[in-house]
Amino acid sequence: MPTQIKFGTSGWRAVMAEEFTFSNVRRAVNGIARYVKSQRLQGARVIVGRDPRFLGETFCSMAAEILSSYGITPLIVAEAAPTPAISYAVIHEEADGAINFTASHNPPEYNGIKFSTPDGAPALPEVTKQIEQEIVSADGAVGVGKSSSEPLEVKSAYLARLREIIDLSGIHKAGLRVVFDPLWGAARGYSDELLRQAGVEVATVHDYRDVLFGGHAPEPDDHLLEPMREKMRDMKAHIGIATDGDADRFGIVDEDGTFLQPNYVIALLFDYLVESRGWKNGVGKSVATTNLINALAKHHKVELHETPVGFKYIGELIKQDKIAIGGEESAGLSIRHHVPEKDGVLAGLLCCEMVARRGKSLGQQLRALFAEVGSFYPMRENFRLTKLRLDLQNFCGRQISEVVRKDGLKLVLDDGSWVCYRLSGTEPVVRVYSEASSVSDLQALSAAAKQWIFE
Repeated sequence: MPTQIKFGTSGWRAVMAEEFTFSNVRRAVNGIARYVKSQRLQGARVIVGRDPRFLGETFCSMAAEILSSYGITPLIVAEAAPTPAISYAVIHEEADGAINFTASHNPPEYNGIKFSTPDGAPALPEVTKQIEQEIVSADGAVGVGKSSSEPLEVKSAYLARLREIIDLSGIHKAGLRVVFDPLWGAARGYSDELLRQAGVEVATVHDYRDVLFGGHAPEPDDHLLEPMREKMRDMKAHIGIATDGDADRFGIVDEDGTFLQPNYVIALLFDYLVESRGWKNGVGKSVATTNLINALAKHHKVELHETPVGFKYIGELIKQDKIAIGGEESAGLSIRHHVPEKDGVLAGLLCCEMVARRGKSLGQQLRALFAEVGSFYPMRENFRLTKLRLDLQNFCGRQISEVVRKDGLKLVLDDGSWVCYRLSGTEPVVRVYSEASSVSDLQALSAAAKQWIFE
């Protein structure tokens, strides 16, 4: 029986040579091609891109052949490219979508397919369900049309758009020193090139292709950014910015070497965009993202939109111009008038601008934010799942003031602290997000969160 191909919160991902095989890739692309044809019978054009993973070029060639057989013109991106650059190209080229071979921040043995719709956004569940149905009905079928592929260069237009968004001259005038770590990924030659062209002093680490990403997941998380910290110490840098394998996620390190968790980055940038751009149309966050954003929304008198986990929901708010910025605690964000897709390159550059124009370190800015609206300490943990108790009346002797079921189960307690439980779709774990007003309260909340779900 063929493998069931399921598109999750950000496409289909699997281990290469196990489920991510040539045969299954053909099936997946067949399903996408049939979906595109169902939306546009003639003249369809689909961008085909990739991150730097093993066999990426081969998968792109396969996809181009399959799309061509359905009469769809493939627009082939020759070099590895960031997911947000491909997203912007869909909009800029008025394409009918994009097939992007990437497993994002997953370990090097993984690969995957992200499908973007004609608006440049990640495909919504109603679209991926149709694609999954087409994969099943297409098994054994082949296209019959003929079409030739076309090359597409996505970097120039995307960087030109970032020049319109980012105050690069302000970064230069402030004398900011920056270190960039693309983690061997698709953003090589993007963030650093833009800064250098503006006269900013910038150093880059891991600036070469390595399909094994140094032997670990290309994830811009605290424990993987020590080489960037070393370079920051060498050049006395004010900030370190990093991106994951396909550059849709970000990692930010302050001048003293402190990793700033994504929750705080999103909150700081929200506050900064209200201050610098005057944007007060709204803010978007997933249900698992810090309530510091809730407090800031109230402080700035801005409408708050809380979504299920999955950036596609925030992308919809960006398309409708309902928010100035939207983000998720898993290090994804985008802003108004930009792509409805996570953009790690944009996030890092905006942080550089924020530090340059405010003249304060990220830590100083966060402490000022806490003084203004209160302190928030978030945490995410994974617990192995055995039995659930799920008493909605009592949380370890504390009163539950609100139960939110937007995505998983979020319990807001009487003091404003909260816990959110979400089942993983890929392994037998429950993801537990907690937040309290102090570190000691957070530790107690984390212990209670574990106690509450297990007998």
